[in-house]
Amino acid sequence: MAMAALRREGRRFAPMISPRPITALRSSPLAPSLEDECPIGVRYISTQVVRNRMKSVKNIQKITKAMKMVAASKLRAIQTKAENSRGLWQPFTALLGDLPSANVKKNVVVTISSDKGLCGGINSTSVKISKGLHKLNSGPEKETKYVILGEKAKAQLVRDSKKDIELIITELQKNPLNYTQVSVLADEILKNVEYDALRIVFNKFHSVVSFVPTVSTVLSPEIVEREAESGGKLGDLDSYEVEGGETKGEILQNLAEFQFSCVMFNAVLENACSEQGARMSAMDSSSRNAGDMLDRLTLTYNRTRQASITTELIEIISGASALEG
Repeated sequence: MAMAALRREGRRFAPMISPRPITALRSSPLAPSLEDECPIGVRYISTQVVRNRMKSVKNIQKITKAMKMVAASKLRAIQTKAENSRGLWQPFTALLGDLPSANVKKNVVVTISSDKGLCGGINSTSVKISKGLHKLNSGPEKETKYVILGEKAKAQLVRDSKKDIELIITELQKNPLNYTQVSVLADEILKNVEYDALRIVFNKFHSVVSFVPTVSTVLSPEIVEREAESGGKLGDLDSYEVEGGETKGEILQNLAEFQFSCVMFNAVLENACSEQGARMSAMDSSSRNAGDMLDRLTLTYNRTRQASITTELIEIISGASALEG
């Protein structure tokens, strides 16, 4: 009752009470006045700013949660395809081998990345490994070129190695991935580049929070035949019998092309799984960070609001006391 009476008295005599102390004459005409420094209602500005910030953080949290759910849905759809595709390239590895240490003159580094961001560091990792392979296989008698799949690798490699880029392919995941689509891309790459070894850089999917940067090597038929004749890891290739009218060179050519398309199909699916898993983790971390920020902003807002109410009560009580005195 007493507090309500004090508030009514304060509203009644508010026009008679100066909201600010009367200041002395300014010593300089250029000095800012108190009205310029503190506009009317300044104590309410901070709470309004905090309220707007809280609203922005809530909207961001809604977006990150929705993106996490979308990434989880896409991951479930792609993961099954990726697991099934591993059975395509493993027989070729057993037959033709995977020789990353093969010493050849013409190397082509096929860098697979995503077209969109917000998926952690998977694209940066692929680009770093591609640059390392380019540096490792460069020399006076060697030539190394890039074939880029994805906007993110393109954006990073164009800045440093524009002259070494042979082919750029983007919007690979615009449509659902299938073997026909990837085999067409593989044929396009084989028609536009000359190579002794194709080194495919991608991220192999292990779990939602784990992916391993991987390099798969596909050798040209000439190099495969040379390695088989030298008695290396491919020395057992001559133990197989060739049936039909095709020569050994033609069979190796067909096998190399089919091997590249199968490895590319698996690499694209593995990298897509890694992308969605990394995006899930990134959006989950962003949602948690937004929740923590929202808690801090709520605490700040409540403290500011309580301080404003306390200040108003003190002013009302002081005014009423001054009138009574």
